[in-house]
Amino acid sequence: MNLLITGSNGFVGKYFINKYKNKYDIRTFSFLKDDINTLDCNTIDIVFHLSALVHQMGGASCEEYERVNVIQTLELAKKAKESGVKHFVFMSTVKVYGEESNSKYTENTICNPEDEYGKSKLKGEQELLGLSDEGLGDSDGFKVSIVRTPIVYGYGVKANIKSLINLVRKVSMLPFGNIQNKQSMVYIGNLCHLVDEIIDNNQTGVFLASDDEPISTTKLIELIAKSLNKKVYLIKIPFFESVLKLVKPSFHKRLYGSLEVDNSITKEKLNLKNPYSVEEGISLMLKDFRG
Repeated sequence: MNLLITGSNGFVGKYFINKYKNKYDIRTFSFLKDDINTLDCNTIDIVFHLSALVHQMGGASCEEYERVNVIQTLELAKKAKESGVKHFVFMSTVKVYGEESNSKYTENTICNPEDEYGKSKLKGEQELLGLSDEGLGDSDGFKVSIVRTPIVYGYGVKANIKSLINLVRKVSMLPFGNIQNKQSMVYIGNLCHLVDEIIDNNQTGVFLASDDEPISTTKLIELIAKSLNKKVYLIKIPFFESVLKLVKPSFHKRLYGSLEVDNSITKEKLNLKNPYSVEEGISLMLKDFRG
């Protein structure tokens, strides 16, 4: 099948192309380099839309999130539908549900995004589903699949995971012992396998990506240290968490917050089995890691 992928130079795009280049005839499109008006989708069967303005620590304007995550998405989808593309796969985020929570998010959880990134991705989802022919009696029409992801990790990962890896490499004693949070993540190999299964099974709707089990910050650091063959001592300092929450609330949220997903509906719908465990994912991420 002929597959068009956007965001091909990104973390997920590079992995998907390398993994499935012999299965799909892959073309790429960049909103930064290419002109949407000259894009020819007449021979394309599937569009895998990864290109996005992701969550910015320094912030970005709501107009910029709207332009990239909604307007560009809709332009591409309309072009695809008009050209006869049958399947549009959109990479979204669990940010559409909201922020950290002590309850599990599922495919059917009501969405209540709190930041501009989550709001723009949810609006992008809604616009796409509005273009779908699903439920209109047109079995050969335009199909839309939404994939919501928690933190994605793997070789080449950046942001918080990379910072944590560098910290473990440099410091032998860390005050992160006995943290009991539950953080769902997804190894990039499991995420791309999910997308491949969605395409293979020609399935539509909302899908949740996740490894088989959530992980605590303490356990994550232990697995990183093990894969780096580094001895790290994790200790618990009285009042450290309280002081951190007061002084660096955003850092505290990343270390102690919980965000757990239950994607059993996705697994049942696709008869899905993740090819990699959390331990295998962490090990593969660090196999050739360069800081």
